[in-house]
Amino acid sequence: MGSIQASRGTRDILADEIAYWQRLEAVARTLLPQAAYQEIRTPLFEQTDLFERGIGEATDVVGKEMYTFEDRGGRSLTLRPEGTAGVVRAYIEHGLQAQGGVQRLWYLGPMFRYERPQAGRQRQFHQLGIEVIGSRDPRADVEVIALFNDFLTQLGITDLSLELNSVGNPEDRQRYRAALVDYFTPYQQELDADSQDRLSRNPLRILDSKDPRTQAIAVAAPSILDYLGPDSKVHFDQVQALLSDLDIGYRLNPRLVRGLDYYTHTAFEFQSGALGAQSAVGGGGRYDGLVSELGGPATPAVGWAIGLERLVLLLQRLQPLSATEIDVYIISKGSLAEANALKLARQLRQQGLGVELDLSSSAFSKQFKRADRSGASVALVLGDEETQAGTVQIKWLKSGEQRTLAQTQLLTEAQSLFRTSSEA
Repeated sequence: MGSIQASRGTRDILADEIAYWQRLEAVARTLLPQAAYQEIRTPLFEQTDLFERGIGEATDVVGKEMYTFEDRGGRSLTLRPEGTAGVVRAYIEHGLQAQGGVQRLWYLGPMFRYERPQAGRQRQFHQLGIEVIGSRDPRADVEVIALFNDFLTQLGITDLSLELNSVGNPEDRQRYRAALVDYFTPYQQELDADSQDRLSRNPLRILDSKDPRTQAIAVAAPSILDYLGPDSKVHFDQVQALLSDLDIGYRLNPRLVRGLDYYTHTAFEFQSGALGAQSAVGGGGRYDGLVSELGGPATPAVGWAIGLERLVLLLQRLQPLSATEIDVYIISKGSLAEANALKLARQLRQQGLGVELDLSSSAFSKQFKRADRSGASVALVLGDEETQAGTVQIKWLKSGEQRTLAQTQLLTEAQSLFRTSSEA
């Protein structure tokens, strides 16, 4: 019988990668509260109806990609494929609108979609997202875009482009939908199978097709910007002006429709050429009808989500990070020394130092090789002789300098000794 492996489309995040995850989580946990966003944690599974109503039954997510199952009570449940619907459900269920004003919320966690695994795209994946619920002001659109931009900038990612579009209000989209049907119908037999199906159910999604022939046909399709009503046009013009005021560059992309039905007005996406053909890092937009669609009062909202796997790929190419930050590596040999080393490691950690204790009991030479690979700047060396004398040998791993010190003095001066150890 062979060993059990992780399921297709899932993966383990090991120590050599975890530092990147911790880095981006730390930036999010600092940046978002500074802008008055509060964290929310919603369940991993919800009633299937939440996503069918919220995302749209004609979308690929609902039609092809959801992990749906019946529980023992015969209820249809779905592992969440995205975060916004669950956040809006919580907003309605707990009466957050009664608190008045604008709710600024953020979330981070795993999502689930059944799709072909590829670099940066898994069946269990992770998203960071924010939602501003209760504001119709174009400044809310620009605030979330600016926070997205600032989040990426603080991570050191600069090779990005912002794609921007407006998908209008439902009336605008209905007019545009009719125009797309008129345009694509003569080409119906030349479209890929998915686009043929979308022609009657969700023609805007044809613009998002990855099929080369369909893309070539879509080049001359009508632009949604020509179908915006006066109110939608004013809103979009204000968004563009405010972005320019903040010196945030963007490119208008009338083909950007996003994958979910709940979007209205502003739609945007950050892309990176470093990711290859699948260049999207993350995106979002306004969804003024979703709260009412899910049973709440009519409430405007806007937000975004970013796929963390794809972001980690970018970070790995830009910033080498260490999985651990070790100041001291402790080498010991002999029964007295090994017990002494365990105690000394604990005492140094209590002072806030990163300490790795070699547990191998192998020869000093082998332990020194591991010390060199550990990233520590200093090795402490203990034998039974040093233990009986109450001393410890210190070796600075870069320079090779060594000295012997009383353990009491070491514990008293550890912070100053190891602060300057990298300079020794």
